Amino acid sequence: MDGVVLVVDDEAIIRMGAVDLVESAGLRAIEANNADEAIHLLETRTDIRLVFTDIDMPGTMDGLKLSRYIRERWPPVKLIVASGKAILDQSHLPEGARFFSKPYVGRSITDAIIELISG
Repeated sequence: MDGVVLVVDDEAIIRMGAVDLVESAGLRAIEANNADEAIHLLETRTDIRLVFTDIDMPGTMDGLKLSRYIRERWPPVKLIVASGKAILDQSHLPEGARFFSKPYVGRSITDAIIELISG
């Protein structure tokens, strides 16, 4: 598999753990601390295939708004949304996005990443 996964989370330890999951799936990961950094990376790179974002983040938009913005502006980019505070059903997410509650099982995330990118 090729392409890059953008991991967006304001908590460095959680972000580093998510990067490890991405890399264990055989993919390259890049990181953003918030939605603004994520959008900048999406605007300047063409190799981002999937965004894995937390919902609860400071800044101009949370991860849910970020995922909707990405779906509108970069429709081919796949989306995984996670939260330790919110429980969402799929109807709150952009089409094709996946939701995981924290703490999530690492294997379920890597399986979803592989499925979304190869599918």
